[in-house]
Amino acid sequence: MSDRAHQDDQDAGRRAAPEAGGDRAAADEPTLVAVVGPTASGKSDLGVALAERLGAEVLALDSMLVYRGMDVGTARLTADERRGVPHHLEDLVEPTERYDVQRYLADARAAEDAVRARGRLPLFVGGTGLYLKALVHGLFDGPAVDLDLRARLAEHAQRVGPVELHRELLLRDPQLARRLHPNDTRRVLRGLEVLEQTGRPLSHWQQQWAGRGRRAVLIGLAPDSSELDRRIALRTRRMLERGLVAEVEGLLARGGFGPTASQALGYAEVVEHLAGRLAAADLESAIALHTRQFARRQRTWYRNFEGIHWLPDGLATAERIERALQLLAGA
Repeated sequence: MSDRAHQDDQDAGRRAAPEAGGDRAAADEPTLVAVVGPTASGKSDLGVALAERLGAEVLALDSMLVYRGMDVGTARLTADERRGVPHHLEDLVEPTERYDVQRYLADARAAEDAVRARGRLPLFVGGTGLYLKALVHGLFDGPAVDLDLRARLAEHAQRVGPVELHRELLLRDPQLARRLHPNDTRRVLRGLEVLEQTGRPLSHWQQQWAGRGRRAVLIGLAPDSSELDRRIALRTRRMLERGLVAEVEGLLARGGFGPTASQALGYAEVVEHLAGRLAAADLESAIALHTRQFARRQRTWYRNFEGIHWLPDGLATAERIERALQLLAGA
């Protein structure tokens, strides 16, 4: 996922708090278990190995794996690579659709509950930091709904129509309005409602975390820069060899990409190449460069996230698995 896509995801996530299961107190929730870290750090392979040992099922913690048909560029594991371990929260929507953190939280809650109902451990694996933060801390949605005010605003919306309503929001909360389609009347109304209630824009309220502090056991992988660069270079070459360009061509023929999916690392560069704005000779280096830049930002973000148990660099595969199992004991 690109830094631009990550920012879009953050912005989208600040638009709303989780509704599904949001009334459950953090103290009453089962412990969240996750393997996290920057792209190409080896999370997916470790996740499968741990799931095999623990009788777990993997839940993707990734804002791009939710898109159908985006397989090569997201390094989606093949059936053989999954070794029979069930994977969830993948292939949920078309690349043309917008998918934000609110939808992820609802889908993740349903998937997690279903896995636990089968008597198995849900193991989140991925690198989307916003999703992890939302799972652990929740999102704050601003003041409670004023039903009388909402009814009055709904009548106003019927009179003036969605375009004019969106223009009103643009004048008063441009940060929020620019993220909403004029036909997204429900969210436009919510933005105007909060302005009337508090005198502050919803975009202000949506930057506040709820601070639920769910119990979590988080295992982090963060190879040093030189090793991560080597892995990114290898991963980029393999993606191109496995048909990334053809995959993008097929997706464009099916309708293309929405505002978030179009920014995904690898996909964005191939789209530029197919449009004649990026030479074929420069494609691999451009993807690798942008991936390295994004991975460094991920590393910094995760290093500042409290509570992650970082596995030391240089561990052999077997030792990495045993260290992780020790951390997960009793989770």
